Amino acid sequence: MPSPLPLDLSALIAARQRIEDAIIRTVQWHNDPLSEAVGVPLQLKLENLQRTGSFKLRGATHKIDRLLASGERPAGVIAASAGNHAQGVARAAALAGLKAVVVMPGTAPLTKIQACRALGAEVVLEGDTLEQAADEARRRATAEHLAFLHPYDDWDVIAGQASCGLEMLEDAPDMTVAVVPLGGGGLIAGIALALKLQRPDIRVIGVQTETVAPYRNFLVDGTLETVPPGAHTIADGIKVKRPGERNRQVIAALVDEIVTVDDNAIAEAIVTLVERTRTMGEGAGVVGLAALMQSKIRLAPSDRVVCVISGGNVDMTLVGRSIDYGLASSGRLMSVAVTTSDAPGQLLTMIQRVAALGINIRHVEHRRGELHVPVGMTEVILQMETRDFEHQCELLADFTHQGLSARNLLQLPGSACDMLRASSP
Repeated sequence: MPSPLPLDLSALIAARQRIEDAIIRTVQWHNDPLSEAVGVPLQLKLENLQRTGSFKLRGATHKIDRLLASGERPAGVIAASAGNHAQGVARAAALAGLKAVVVMPGTAPLTKIQACRALGAEVVLEGDTLEQAADEARRRATAEHLAFLHPYDDWDVIAGQASCGLEMLEDAPDMTVAVVPLGGGGLIAGIALALKLQRPDIRVIGVQTETVAPYRNFLVDGTLETVPPGAHTIADGIKVKRPGERNRQVIAALVDEIVTVDDNAIAEAIVTLVERTRTMGEGAGVVGLAALMQSKIRLAPSDRVVCVISGGNVDMTLVGRSIDYGLASSGRLMSVAVTTSDAPGQLLTMIQRVAALGINIRHVEHRRGELHVPVGMTEVILQMETRDFEHQCELLADFTHQGLSARNLLQLPGSACDMLRASSP
Protein backbone atom coordinates (compact mmCIF):
# COMPACT_ATOMS: atom_id res chain seq x y z
CA MET A 1 0.00 0.00 0.00
CA PRO A 2 1.52 3.37 -1.03
CA SER A 3 0.65 5.21 2.19
CA PRO A 4 -0.27 4.18 5.75
CA LEU A 5 -3.98 4.16 6.55
CA PRO A 6 -5.56 3.82 10.01
CA LEU A 7 -7.83 0.88 9.13
CA ASP A 8 -6.54 -2.67 8.80
CA LEU A 9 -8.42 -5.84 7.90
CA SER A 10 -9.10 -6.76 11.52
CA ALA A 11 -10.75 -3.35 12.08
CA LEU A 12 -12.99 -3.89 9.08
CA ILE A 13 -14.01 -7.37 10.23
CA ALA A 14 -14.77 -6.04 13.72
CA ALA A 15 -16.91 -3.25 12.25
CA ARG A 16 -18.87 -5.78 10.23
CA GLN A 17 -19.55 -7.88 13.31
CA ARG A 18 -20.85 -4.84 15.20
CA ILE A 19 -23.47 -4.00 12.59
CA GLU A 20 -24.45 -7.45 11.30
CA ASP A 21 -27.75 -7.55 13.22
CA ALA A 22 -28.86 -4.18 11.83
CA ILE A 23 -28.13 -4.74 8.15
CA ILE A 24 -28.93 -7.28 5.45
CA ARG A 25 -26.29 -9.28 3.66
CA THR A 26 -27.47 -8.25 0.21
CA VAL A 27 -27.60 -10.63 -2.72
CA GLN A 28 -24.84 -10.65 -5.32
CA TRP A 29 -26.56 -11.71 -8.49
CA HIS A 30 -25.10 -13.09 -11.73
CA ASN A 31 -27.03 -12.14 -14.84
CA ASP A 32 -26.36 -13.96 -18.13
CA PRO A 33 -27.75 -11.34 -20.56
CA LEU A 34 -25.81 -8.52 -18.87
CA SER A 35 -22.68 -10.65 -18.80
CA GLU A 36 -23.04 -11.26 -22.53
CA ALA A 37 -23.56 -7.56 -23.17
CA VAL A 38 -20.45 -6.60 -21.16
CA GLY A 39 -18.41 -9.48 -22.53
CA VAL A 40 -17.27 -10.97 -19.22
CA PRO A 41 -18.99 -12.62 -16.21
CA LEU A 42 -20.79 -9.91 -14.26
CA GLN A 43 -22.32 -9.96 -10.79
CA LEU A 44 -24.44 -7.15 -9.37
CA LYS A 45 -24.13 -6.37 -5.67
CA LEU A 46 -27.71 -5.28 -5.00
CA GLU A 47 -27.41 -2.73 -2.21
CA ASN A 48 -30.67 -1.25 -3.49
CA LEU A 49 -32.24 -4.13 -1.52
CA GLN A 50 -30.53 -3.08 1.71
CA ARG A 51 -32.71 -1.83 4.58
CA THR A 52 -33.53 1.87 3.89
CA GLY A 53 -32.76 1.17 0.23
CA SER A 54 -29.02 1.89 0.13
CA PHE A 55 -25.58 0.98 1.49
CA LYS A 56 -25.59 4.09 3.70
CA LEU A 57 -27.16 2.17 6.58
CA ARG A 58 -23.88 0.28 7.04
CA GLY A 59 -21.75 3.34 7.77
CA ALA A 60 -24.37 5.20 9.78
CA THR A 61 -25.00 2.20 12.04
CA HIS A 62 -21.30 1.69 12.71
CA LYS A 63 -20.72 5.38 13.43
CA ILE A 64 -23.49 5.53 16.00
CA ASP A 65 -22.26 2.27 17.58
CA ARG A 66 -18.76 3.76 18.00
CA LEU A 67 -20.21 7.03 19.28
CA LEU A 68 -22.10 5.27 22.06
CA ALA A 69 -19.21 2.89 22.80
CA SER A 70 -17.01 5.91 23.54
CA GLY A 71 -19.27 6.79 26.46
CA GLU A 72 -20.62 9.88 24.77
CA ARG A 73 -24.40 10.33 24.93
CA PRO A 74 -25.35 13.40 22.89
CA ALA A 75 -28.79 14.99 22.88
CA GLY A 76 -29.17 13.40 19.45
CA VAL A 77 -27.51 13.12 16.09
CA ILE A 78 -27.71 15.32 13.03
CA ALA A 79 -26.72 14.68 9.43
CA ALA A 80 -26.75 16.44 6.07
CA SER A 81 -27.78 14.34 3.11
CA ALA A 82 -29.60 14.27 -0.22
CA GLY A 83 -31.55 11.36 1.23
CA ASN A 84 -29.80 8.00 1.57
CA HIS A 85 -27.41 8.90 4.41
CA ALA A 86 -30.32 10.66 6.10
CA GLN A 87 -32.40 7.50 6.01
CA GLY A 88 -29.51 5.42 7.28
CA VAL A 89 -28.94 7.83 10.17
CA ALA A 90 -32.67 7.97 10.96
CA ARG A 91 -32.97 4.19 11.22
CA ALA A 92 -29.70 3.67 13.10
CA ALA A 93 -30.59 6.45 15.57
CA ALA A 94 -34.06 4.98 16.15
CA LEU A 95 -32.52 1.58 16.96
CA ALA A 96 -30.13 3.28 19.40
CA GLY A 97 -32.88 5.35 21.01
CA LEU A 98 -31.44 8.67 19.84
CA LYS A 99 -33.15 11.72 18.40
CA ALA A 100 -32.29 12.22 14.71
CA VAL A 101 -32.32 15.47 12.74
CA VAL A 102 -31.53 15.41 9.03
CA VAL A 103 -30.87 18.50 6.94
CA MET A 104 -31.61 18.04 3.26
CA PRO A 105 -31.35 20.38 0.26
CA GLY A 106 -34.66 21.83 -0.85
CA THR A 107 -34.11 19.98 -4.12
CA ALA A 108 -34.07 16.56 -2.44
CA PRO A 109 -36.57 14.07 -3.93
CA LEU A 110 -39.91 13.98 -2.11
CA THR A 111 -39.61 10.19 -1.86
CA LYS A 112 -36.50 10.50 0.31
CA ILE A 113 -37.92 13.32 2.44
CA GLN A 114 -41.02 11.28 3.22
CA ALA A 115 -38.96 8.18 3.96
CA CYS A 116 -36.86 10.05 6.54
CA ARG A 117 -39.95 11.35 8.29
CA ALA A 118 -41.45 7.87 8.30
CA LEU A 119 -38.34 6.65 10.12
CA GLY A 120 -38.96 9.20 12.88
CA ALA A 121 -36.39 11.83 11.92
CA GLU A 122 -36.95 15.58 12.03
CA VAL A 123 -36.38 16.81 8.47
CA VAL A 124 -35.02 20.31 7.84
CA LEU A 125 -34.85 21.62 4.26
CA GLU A 126 -32.02 24.09 3.72
CA GLY A 127 -30.45 25.55 0.57
CA ASP A 128 -30.22 24.11 -2.90
CA THR A 129 -27.04 22.04 -2.52
CA LEU A 130 -25.70 19.37 -0.22
CA GLU A 131 -22.92 21.73 0.85
CA GLN A 132 -25.43 24.35 2.01
CA ALA A 133 -27.35 21.68 3.91
CA ALA A 134 -24.12 20.52 5.57
CA ASP A 135 -23.29 24.05 6.71
CA GLU A 136 -26.70 24.33 8.38
CA ALA A 137 -26.34 20.88 9.97
CA ARG A 138 -23.00 21.87 11.54
CA ARG A 139 -24.51 25.11 12.86
CA ARG A 140 -27.40 23.26 14.48
CA ALA A 141 -25.08 20.59 15.85
CA THR A 142 -23.22 23.24 17.85
CA ALA A 143 -26.33 25.15 18.86
CA GLU A 144 -28.35 22.10 19.95
CA HIS A 145 -25.55 19.84 21.28
CA LEU A 146 -26.10 17.22 18.59
CA ALA A 147 -23.44 14.87 17.24
CA PHE A 148 -22.77 15.65 13.57
CA LEU A 149 -22.49 12.48 11.46
CA HIS A 150 -20.57 13.08 8.27
CA PRO A 151 -21.86 10.98 5.35
CA TYR A 152 -18.42 9.89 4.12
CA ASP A 153 -15.40 11.73 5.58
CA ASP A 154 -15.15 9.62 8.73
CA TRP A 155 -13.09 6.49 9.45
CA ASP A 156 -15.94 4.83 11.36
CA VAL A 157 -18.30 5.40 8.43
CA ILE A 158 -15.71 4.07 5.99
CA ALA A 159 -15.21 0.97 8.16
CA GLY A 160 -18.96 0.36 8.14
CA GLN A 161 -19.17 0.68 4.35
CA ALA A 162 -16.27 -1.80 4.07
CA SER A 163 -18.64 -4.58 5.13
CA CYS A 164 -20.07 -4.38 1.60
CA GLY A 165 -16.64 -5.11 0.15
CA LEU A 166 -16.06 -8.03 2.51
CA GLU A 167 -19.31 -9.61 1.30
CA MET A 168 -18.42 -8.99 -2.34
CA LEU A 169 -15.15 -10.92 -2.14
CA GLU A 170 -16.68 -13.78 -0.13
CA ASP A 171 -19.40 -14.21 -2.78
CA ALA A 172 -16.99 -13.82 -5.72
CA PRO A 173 -13.53 -15.01 -4.63
CA ASP A 174 -12.39 -15.02 -8.27
CA MET A 175 -13.36 -11.39 -8.91
CA THR A 176 -10.81 -9.21 -10.68
CA VAL A 177 -12.68 -5.90 -11.07
CA ALA A 178 -14.95 -3.94 -8.71
CA VAL A 179 -17.05 -1.12 -10.18
CA VAL A 180 -18.34 1.31 -7.54
CA PRO A 181 -20.37 4.56 -7.61
CA LEU A 182 -18.29 7.52 -6.43
CA GLY A 183 -19.66 10.64 -4.78
CA GLY A 184 -17.94 11.79 -1.61
CA GLY A 185 -15.94 8.57 -1.51
CA GLY A 186 -17.20 6.70 1.56
CA LEU A 187 -18.38 3.59 -0.24
CA ILE A 188 -15.44 3.23 -2.59
CA ALA A 189 -12.98 3.87 0.24
CA GLY A 190 -14.51 1.11 2.35
CA ILE A 191 -14.76 -1.35 -0.53
CA ALA A 192 -11.22 -0.61 -1.74
CA LEU A 193 -9.85 -1.29 1.75
CA ALA A 194 -11.85 -4.51 2.12
CA LEU A 195 -10.68 -5.82 -1.25
CA LYS A 196 -7.11 -4.56 -1.54
CA LEU A 197 -6.12 -5.62 1.99
CA GLN A 198 -6.89 -9.18 0.90
CA ARG A 199 -6.33 -9.13 -2.86
CA PRO A 200 -4.13 -6.22 -4.05
CA ASP A 201 -4.52 -7.42 -7.65
CA ILE A 202 -8.23 -6.54 -7.82
CA ARG A 203 -8.88 -3.40 -9.87
CA VAL A 204 -11.19 -0.92 -8.11
CA ILE A 205 -12.89 1.55 -10.46
CA GLY A 206 -14.97 4.53 -9.38
CA VAL A 207 -17.76 6.04 -11.48
CA GLN A 208 -18.96 9.65 -11.35
CA THR A 209 -21.32 11.67 -13.53
CA GLU A 210 -20.07 13.87 -16.38
CA THR A 211 -21.46 17.07 -14.83
CA VAL A 212 -20.42 16.48 -11.21
CA ALA A 213 -17.00 14.85 -11.24
CA PRO A 214 -14.57 16.47 -8.77
CA TYR A 215 -12.45 13.28 -8.83
CA ARG A 216 -12.22 13.22 -12.67
CA ASN A 217 -8.43 13.88 -12.82
CA PHE A 218 -7.57 13.09 -9.21
CA LEU A 219 -5.67 9.88 -9.96
CA VAL A 220 -3.78 11.59 -12.78
CA ASP A 221 -2.48 14.75 -11.13
CA GLY A 222 -3.96 14.81 -7.62
CA THR A 223 -6.25 17.76 -8.34
CA LEU A 224 -9.97 18.09 -7.66
CA GLU A 225 -12.19 19.60 -10.34
CA THR A 226 -14.34 22.56 -9.41
CA VAL A 227 -18.01 21.78 -10.05
CA PRO A 228 -20.02 24.65 -11.60
CA PRO A 229 -22.75 26.06 -9.32
CA GLY A 230 -25.60 25.04 -11.64
CA ALA A 231 -24.36 21.55 -12.41
CA HIS A 232 -27.24 19.08 -12.69
CA THR A 233 -27.47 15.32 -12.74
CA ILE A 234 -30.21 12.78 -12.16
CA ALA A 235 -27.73 10.95 -9.92
CA ASP A 236 -28.49 13.20 -6.95
CA GLY A 237 -27.00 10.74 -4.44
CA ILE A 238 -23.46 11.35 -5.76
CA LYS A 239 -23.86 15.05 -6.52
CA VAL A 240 -21.02 15.89 -4.14
CA LYS A 241 -18.78 18.91 -4.70
CA ARG A 242 -16.54 18.59 -1.62
CA PRO A 243 -14.89 15.15 -1.49
CA GLY A 244 -13.65 14.06 1.93
CA GLU A 245 -10.00 14.25 3.02
CA ARG A 246 -9.98 10.74 4.49
CA ASN A 247 -11.66 9.37 1.40
CA ARG A 248 -9.04 11.02 -0.80
CA GLN A 249 -6.29 9.25 1.15
CA VAL A 250 -7.80 5.86 0.43
CA ILE A 251 -8.68 6.65 -3.17
CA ALA A 252 -5.16 7.90 -3.91
CA ALA A 253 -3.67 4.75 -2.40
CA LEU A 254 -6.05 2.04 -3.56
CA VAL A 255 -8.39 3.06 -6.39
CA ASP A 256 -7.12 2.24 -9.89
CA GLU A 257 -9.31 4.29 -12.21
CA ILE A 258 -12.15 6.82 -12.27
CA VAL A 259 -14.55 7.17 -15.22
CA THR A 260 -17.65 9.27 -15.88
CA VAL A 261 -21.05 8.71 -17.52
CA ASP A 262 -23.76 11.13 -18.66
CA ASP A 263 -27.39 11.26 -17.59
CA ASN A 264 -28.64 9.58 -20.76
CA ALA A 265 -26.49 6.53 -20.04
CA ILE A 266 -27.72 6.55 -16.44
CA ALA A 267 -31.36 6.59 -17.58
CA GLU A 268 -30.71 3.62 -19.86
CA ALA A 269 -29.09 1.76 -16.97
CA ILE A 270 -32.13 2.37 -14.74
CA VAL A 271 -34.35 0.73 -17.39
CA THR A 272 -31.89 -2.13 -17.96
CA LEU A 273 -31.76 -2.90 -14.24
CA VAL A 274 -35.56 -3.04 -14.03
CA GLU A 275 -35.75 -5.34 -17.04
CA ARG A 276 -32.92 -7.68 -16.04
CA THR A 277 -33.31 -7.88 -12.25
CA ARG A 278 -36.87 -6.64 -11.63
CA THR A 279 -35.42 -4.27 -9.03
CA MET A 280 -35.25 -0.47 -9.04
CA GLY A 281 -32.02 1.49 -8.95
CA GLU A 282 -31.68 5.23 -8.46
CA GLY A 283 -29.47 7.33 -10.72
CA ALA A 284 -26.51 7.32 -8.35
CA GLY A 285 -26.95 3.61 -7.74
CA VAL A 286 -26.63 2.52 -11.37
CA VAL A 287 -23.71 4.64 -12.62
CA GLY A 288 -21.40 1.62 -12.48
CA LEU A 289 -23.76 -0.41 -14.65
CA ALA A 290 -24.04 2.58 -17.02
CA ALA A 291 -20.24 2.70 -17.35
CA LEU A 292 -20.11 -1.00 -18.18
CA MET A 293 -22.94 -0.72 -20.72
CA GLN A 294 -21.17 2.23 -22.38
CA SER A 295 -17.82 0.36 -22.50
CA LYS A 296 -16.18 3.05 -20.37
CA ILE A 297 -14.15 0.41 -18.52
CA ARG A 298 -11.40 -1.61 -20.19
CA LEU A 299 -11.95 -5.31 -19.58
CA ALA A 300 -9.93 -8.39 -20.47
CA PRO A 301 -11.64 -11.67 -21.45
CA SER A 302 -10.37 -13.19 -18.19
CA ASP A 303 -11.92 -10.51 -15.97
CA ARG A 304 -14.63 -11.27 -13.44
CA VAL A 305 -16.59 -8.13 -12.55
CA VAL A 306 -18.69 -7.19 -9.53
CA CYS A 307 -20.68 -3.98 -9.95
CA VAL A 308 -22.30 -2.30 -6.94
CA ILE A 309 -25.88 -1.08 -7.36
CA SER A 310 -25.59 1.25 -4.39
CA GLY A 311 -29.18 2.42 -3.90
CA GLY A 312 -32.77 2.16 -5.04
CA ASN A 313 -34.49 5.22 -3.57
CA VAL A 314 -35.49 6.69 -6.90
CA ASP A 315 -37.96 9.54 -7.41
CA MET A 316 -40.95 7.87 -9.08
CA THR A 317 -41.48 10.81 -11.45
CA LEU A 318 -37.97 10.18 -12.74
CA VAL A 319 -38.73 6.50 -13.26
CA GLY A 320 -41.38 7.24 -15.88
CA ARG A 321 -39.12 9.65 -17.76
CA SER A 322 -36.20 7.23 -17.60
CA ILE A 323 -38.28 4.32 -18.85
CA ASP A 324 -39.54 6.33 -21.81
CA TYR A 325 -36.00 7.42 -22.63
CA GLY A 326 -34.73 3.87 -22.35
CA LEU A 327 -37.51 2.57 -24.59
CA ALA A 328 -36.80 5.26 -27.19
CA SER A 329 -33.03 4.70 -27.13
CA SER A 330 -33.53 0.97 -27.75
CA GLY A 331 -36.02 1.42 -30.59
CA ARG A 332 -39.13 0.44 -28.67
CA LEU A 333 -40.79 3.84 -28.47
CA MET A 334 -41.36 6.04 -31.51
CA SER A 335 -43.04 9.39 -32.01
CA VAL A 336 -43.61 10.71 -35.54
CA ALA A 337 -45.39 13.67 -37.11
CA VAL A 338 -47.15 12.69 -40.35
CA THR A 339 -48.55 15.30 -42.74
CA THR A 340 -51.62 14.13 -44.67
CA SER A 341 -54.66 15.62 -46.38
CA ASP A 342 -57.37 16.82 -44.04
CA ALA A 343 -60.07 14.56 -45.45
CA PRO A 344 -62.42 11.97 -43.92
CA GLY A 345 -60.92 8.50 -43.65
CA GLN A 346 -57.25 9.54 -43.86
CA LEU A 347 -56.56 8.94 -40.18
CA LEU A 348 -58.34 5.57 -40.26
CA THR A 349 -56.25 4.47 -43.24
CA MET A 350 -53.06 5.51 -41.50
CA ILE A 351 -53.96 3.67 -38.29
CA GLN A 352 -54.85 0.54 -40.25
CA ARG A 353 -51.41 0.60 -41.89
CA VAL A 354 -49.76 0.96 -38.49
CA ALA A 355 -51.83 -1.92 -37.08
CA ALA A 356 -50.97 -4.14 -40.05
CA LEU A 357 -47.30 -3.84 -39.09
CA GLY A 358 -48.04 -5.01 -35.53
CA ILE A 359 -47.37 -1.60 -33.98
CA ASN A 360 -49.32 -0.42 -30.96
CA ILE A 361 -50.38 3.24 -30.82
CA ARG A 362 -50.05 4.96 -27.45
CA HIS A 363 -51.29 8.43 -28.32
CA VAL A 364 -52.76 10.32 -31.30
CA GLU A 365 -52.84 14.11 -31.71
CA HIS A 366 -54.10 16.33 -34.56
CA ARG A 367 -52.55 19.70 -35.45
CA ARG A 368 -54.27 22.12 -37.80
CA GLY A 369 -53.82 25.81 -38.48
CA GLU A 370 -50.12 25.93 -37.55
CA LEU A 371 -47.79 27.77 -39.91
CA HIS A 372 -45.76 24.70 -40.81
CA VAL A 373 -48.92 22.77 -41.82
CA PRO A 374 -50.21 23.74 -45.30
CA VAL A 375 -53.84 24.78 -45.72
CA GLY A 376 -56.01 21.75 -46.42
CA MET A 377 -53.54 19.45 -44.68
CA THR A 378 -53.27 18.17 -41.13
CA GLU A 379 -50.37 16.95 -39.05
CA VAL A 380 -50.96 13.79 -37.05
CA ILE A 381 -48.66 13.00 -34.12
CA LEU A 382 -48.41 9.28 -33.44
CA GLN A 383 -46.63 7.89 -30.37
CA MET A 384 -46.13 4.15 -30.89
CA GLU A 385 -44.59 1.06 -29.34
CA THR A 386 -42.27 -0.81 -31.71
CA ARG A 387 -40.05 -3.90 -31.45
CA ASP A 388 -36.76 -2.28 -32.48
CA PHE A 389 -35.21 0.24 -34.90
CA GLU A 390 -35.73 -2.11 -37.83
CA HIS A 391 -39.46 -2.17 -37.03
CA GLN A 392 -39.46 1.64 -37.01
CA CYS A 393 -37.68 1.80 -40.37
CA GLU A 394 -40.26 -0.58 -41.80
CA LEU A 395 -43.02 1.84 -40.78
CA LEU A 396 -41.21 4.89 -42.18
CA ALA A 397 -40.69 3.07 -45.48
CA ASP A 398 -44.42 2.24 -45.58
CA PHE A 399 -45.33 5.90 -44.99
CA THR A 400 -42.98 6.95 -47.80
CA HIS A 401 -44.55 4.40 -50.13
CA GLN A 402 -47.94 5.98 -49.35
CA GLY A 403 -46.58 9.41 -50.25
CA LEU A 404 -46.72 10.64 -46.65
CA SER A 405 -44.13 12.95 -45.12
CA ALA A 406 -43.06 11.76 -41.64
CA ARG A 407 -40.79 13.54 -39.13
CA ASN A 408 -39.23 11.52 -36.31
CA LEU A 409 -39.82 13.61 -33.18
CA LEU A 410 -37.54 11.56 -30.94
CA GLN A 411 -34.56 12.67 -33.03
CA LEU A 412 -33.09 9.24 -33.60
CA PRO A 413 -30.10 9.24 -36.00
CA GLY A 414 -31.31 10.14 -39.51
CA SER A 415 -29.09 7.47 -41.01
CA ALA A 416 -30.45 4.66 -38.81
CA CYS A 417 -32.56 3.11 -41.57
CA ASP A 418 -29.76 3.46 -44.13
CA MET A 419 -27.36 1.77 -41.71
CA LEU A 420 -29.79 -1.09 -41.18
CA ARG A 421 -30.24 -1.54 -44.93
CA ALA A 422 -26.48 -1.43 -45.49
CA SER A 423 -25.93 -4.12 -42.87
CA SER A 424 -28.57 -6.44 -44.36
CA PRO A 425 -27.32 -9.35 -46.53
